[in-house]
Formats: sequence, C-alpha cells, structure tokens
Amino acid sequence: MPELYPPPSRVTTHWLDVGDGHRLRILETGRHDGIPVVFLHGGPGGGVSTASSRFFDPTKWRVVLFDQRGAGRSTPVASTDANTTWDLVADIERVRAFMGIDRWHVFGGSWGSTLALAYAATHPDRVESLCLRGIFLARQKEIRWLYQFGASELYPDAWQHFIAPIPEDERDDLVQAYHRRLFGDDRDEQLRCAQAWSVWEGSISRLEPDPGVSGRFASPAFALPFARIECHYFVNGAFFDTDGWLLDQVDRMRHIPLTIVQGRYDVVCPVRSAFDLVERWPEADLRIVTAGHSSFDPPVASALVAATDRFAKLGG
Repeated sequence: MPELYPPPSRVTTHWLDVGDGHRLRILETGRHDGIPVVFLHGGPGGGVSTASSRFFDPTKWRVVLFDQRGAGRSTPVASTDANTTWDLVADIERVRAFMGIDRWHVFGGSWGSTLALAYAATHPDRVESLCLRGIFLARQKEIRWLYQFGASELYPDAWQHFIAPIPEDERDDLVQAYHRRLFGDDRDEQLRCAQAWSVWEGSISRLEPDPGVSGRFASPAFALPFARIECHYFVNGAFFDTDGWLLDQVDRMRHIPLTIVQGRYDVVCPVRSAFDLVERWPEADLRIVTAGHSSFDPPVASALVAATDRFAKLGG
C-alpha cells in the first residue's frame, strides 16, 4: 500500500492581499516546474500545514496550499467579514493567477471537497482533475446530522461535552445557539464554546480514538477561528442559493476526472453524500475504505497517495 511521502525539504511562503482587509498565507512545496495542484483545507477555518503536502510525490508535483480567509495564519485571524464561499472561490482564482498557473489539479477533503466542487462548477476550464475526500455537500441534512441529531447517537459521550455550554431550552437549534455565543460579547464564553465545538468534531474524526485530540482542538489558536468560521458558514447554509446547489451543478463539471476517497465509517461526512454525488456523476471513481473521516487514517492516506500517483503517471 502506498505510504505518505516524506515531509517537504523545501517550503516557500508567499503572502497575497485579496481585498476586504484579508491577507492569505500561501505555502509552496515540491518541484517548482512540477504538475500544479492546489490543496483546499477543511473546516471551513481549519488552516493548512506542510503535512498535507505528503499526499504528493515531491519529485513530480508542485503543491500549493493556502490558509483560507480568517484561518490558519491568514489575517485577520477568525474574521468572518467578507468571508463567504464565493469570496473563497474568488480567492482560489487569485492564488492561481498569483502563482502563474494556467490550469491545475484540485485536491480537498471535507469542507475542502465542498469548496473544490464550488470552484470547479464556477471555473471548470481551470481544473485538470478533482481528488476529493470525505464528501460534504453542505446540505441542511448534513449539517443537522453533525450538529443536531445523528452523529450524537454514535458518540453520546462526546456529545454530552458538546451540548454542555448550551442551556436545555436552546438545544432545539444548536448551530444557532452556538452562533449567538461565538459572536457574543463575552470573550470567556466565546472561547469555552469554541473549544467545545472544535473538540466535538475532533473527537469523532478518527476511526480509532486519538488521545491527543482535546489538546490540539482545544487550543485557542485553533479553536476560535475554526469554530467561529464553521458556525458562520453553517448558519448561512454555506452561502449556496439552494440546499442542493452543488448537485445541481454537476453537468457543468462532469467532464473533469474525479476521484473520491471515502471512509466507510466517516461520521463527520457520512458516505451517503458521496453516493448522492456519484449518482449524478457516474463517471466518478469512488473508493470506499475502512476508515473514519481523517485524511491521515492510514487507509484514507494510502488511497489518496495512490490517487495522486495515478494522476502523475498520466502526465498531469
């Protein structure tokens, strides 16, 4: 089975002002003259690390990763001003032009799959291929599964910690209840709720328990932008005009080669969404593996590396 490639030996950092007061951090690894690919991180609000470049052979790929608006080390941190799906789609185009790339492969997981599909539907002429993991179509039933009822039944222990900051009389709409607190004036409550929101998602992301999840996801530097930006997007239906907007756009991008790696036991983004997409896009190559949500669950990581290796062998 393919393994992750070694950590990058060369990382170049770029900064790009995209307007509206936002400045993006861009990381570039691999061969400068390699096959161009953009990595779209999850969340929204998750940010990138160079570890995500390890899905690509550094002797063949030119990997571009960037922190989306308000996420990671992009500034202003945790800002939701001028921060919508369509701002991010426009930013991907700005990054492409800034890096001097004409067409590129697009790789994304979880929210990154949502954003990749929105970008491909808007700019299909710029996309060589799509490699997606953990399909999330941002429909209300998917949001409610994760934050209202569904995942709660599989992880009732972690769920108790998630709902603890919210009074019982507000638990009929937890996304709205969290939104009021994450954007309220009480900074201590903001942080407490951000940590509960982030740890909930982290706790259910891997098939095997991860003892370090609470420390990483509860860190204020991660939890605040992650929770605020996610909640901002989900309370606004990810800024799509209709609930099934992405599925309705499939014909605009169906000519693009698509590989999907999906964990059979992905609780964050259940396999049903990948099936719904493939029903509209039967040419897609769907690989279901025995794993959870995380891209670093070994079966998911192996399948992703195999997919990028296949695209590289085809000459990009």
